[in-house]
Amino acid sequence: MSEHVDDAASPSAGPPVPLDANSALTPEEKAQVATKLQTAREKKDVADAAFKNGDLKDALRSYHESLMYLHGLDKNALRSLGVVAPSSIPSSAVDQAASAKDEKTEVDLMLEKIYANMSACHLKQENWKRAIDTADKAIAKNPANSKALFRKGKALGELGFFEKAEVVLAEAKKIAPNGMQAPLVDAELARQRAVDRERQKAHDQKLRGMLCLGHALCLI
Repeated sequence: MSEHVDDAASPSAGPPVPLDANSALTPEEKAQVATKLQTAREKKDVADAAFKNGDLKDALRSYHESLMYLHGLDKNALRSLGVVAPSSIPSSAVDQAASAKDEKTEVDLMLEKIYANMSACHLKQENWKRAIDTADKAIAKNPANSKALFRKGKALGELGFFEKAEVVLAEAKKIAPNGMQAPLVDAELARQRAVDRERQKAHDQKLRGMLCLGHALCLI
């Protein structure tokens, strides 16, 4: 299986910047936010490079450090720096509130990619439960992340949850039927179905053996 990273814990990260929704940031606070965001970008770049070189342990460590800088940066801070993704202009107060809630920032996009890439690392390490957990966090940021869905589906299958895995993998295929993930999804679905058939066959044979043994004992 070929995996690709999505390009886009440090004690010195410091506490989150306290912000009020209606207050303006001071120049010092803006500088603090900008510094944390830039450090997070650099940590992610280091992690991406480590992953591509096969250094999974180093990749996971740098991804974790990037997360520590990103946590605590809220939309008010990022809006003041102009790093909020553009969206349609709200036509009412209700629309404005909904728009603010659904507003995507660079941090949201980075978190999605980091969690999806961490899932890929855990998958390669055969740490299935952590692969699922980090994939779920990426999916929470973007339910249409087909890579995260694929990784979750594969990990579920490795744990023996074939029915759940098939649902997740089918969703990944539905989202990107012609994407790079599509052949991987098809191959993984075929592999898991074959494994499930073999498992069911072994179970049936064991059950028949037990029934035959019980019948023989009854005849004695």
